[in-house]
Amino acid sequence: MRELIYYSFLESADLKREFIEENRERIFNVFKEIAERVKEGKKILLCGNGGSAADCQHIAAELVGRFGMERRALPAIALTTDTSILTAVANDYSFDRIFERQVEALGQEGDVLIGISTSGNSENVVRAVNKAKEKKMLTVGFLGKEGGKLADIVDHAFIVRSFSTPRIQEVHITLGHVLCDFIEKFLFSYDNYFPPFGEGRE
Repeated sequence: MRELIYYSFLESADLKREFIEENRERIFNVFKEIAERVKEGKKILLCGNGGSAADCQHIAAELVGRFGMERRALPAIALTTDTSILTAVANDYSFDRIFERQVEALGQEGDVLIGISTSGNSENVVRAVNKAKEKKMLTVGFLGKEGGKLADIVDHAFIVRSFSTPRIQEVHITLGHVLCDFIEKFLFSYDNYFPPFGEGRE
């Protein structure tokens, strides 16, 4: 069991290292595009299932609240949180449409949709991305395994090349944290920055 613990940490660290080496320049370019859209008053919508739903809420919370500095709230909505909408749409239409319907209602041209799927094949995320593209939104996938269906339809696909769901999710939330940090520092003065583990942080 000691070896299991040690191996799990090393596996996670190695996968993150491989991911950043493959995607370093692409991350910069895509995150800059997202930050520029937020600067122009556009919002970020996020969707995913299970642990990925939790990541959506986590990322939205860091943007609406704060990540590493005092600044104005930033517009981000996790489409995974309104139980009345989720259950109504799932009941009246189908579970596959729970995010699509919200993108139709809330998404506007120029907004950003981040779809998170460890398989890349979550049908409700696929349908949300297709609706976002109809509305001329920027679409980004945080994906795993071989990228699945989503890799072929999003504007920008970040694929964690692993078949281990927990390891994929660990890279996804790191990528989400880096996105929050990047947007803050792109939009606001470093003078307001405080260490992420300073007073007032979780």
